[in-house]
Amino acid sequence: MTAPRLPEWLADPPEDGFTADDLDRIPDLPPHTELIDGSLVFVSAQNLFHMTVIDWMSSELRRQAPPEFFVFREMTTTLGRRQRPEPDLTITTKSAVRSRLQTDVPFEEVLVAVEVVSHESEIRDRERKPQLYAAAGVPGFWRVEDDEGHVVVYVHELGPDKVYRLVGTQRDRLVIERPFAATIDFTDIVETFKED
Repeated sequence: MTAPRLPEWLADPPEDGFTADDLDRIPDLPPHTELIDGSLVFVSAQNLFHMTVIDWMSSELRRQAPPEFFVFREMTTTLGRRQRPEPDLTITTKSAVRSRLQTDVPFEEVLVAVEVVSHESEIRDRERKPQLYAAAGVPGFWRVEDDEGHVVVYVHELGPDKVYRLVGTQRDRLVIERPFAATIDFTDIVETFKED
C-alpha cells in the first residue's frame, strides 16, 4: 500500500513562503486555511464548544447590529503580503461587503476581530494573531475562552502604540458598547455544557 502523493504546492512550497494571493490560487486547498507569516495553517476539527460559541455570537451580533455594520464568520482578512488570518468572527462596516463572490474581508474595514480559542490554536489565538491585528490597526480584539464550560470573553482595545489593552473580562455574558451596543447571554450554552 502506498501513501497518497502530496499536492505539488505542499511538497514543494515557495522558498520565500506563500503569499496572501496564493490562498485564492492554490487548487484543492483545505477549507479555512490561514496564512500566518508566509506559512499555511490548516485548521483541525473543532470541538462542540468552539462551534457553538461561534454560532451563538454570530447570530446574536447579526441580530443586534445596526444596518451600517456587518458580521463575517470565518472569512480571511489580508493584513499584509504574508499575512491572511481567518478570525472566527469579524465585525466590520457594511462597506466591507463588496461582492457575493469575495473571499476576503478588507482589513481597513475591520472594527473587531474575534477568536474563539481551541486547544490547537492557543498560541496563535492568544499571541500571534492579536499581534497581527494590532499591527494592522484593527481597533478591537475579543478572545473567547472555555473555562470549564463557562464562556469567558477578554475584550481588548487598540492603544495609540498599536498594542491591545485589556479593557474587560466578562463571564457567561458579554455587554459591549463598541462598535455598537449589544448584549450576548451565554447562559443556554453554559447550561448545555454543565453535564460534561
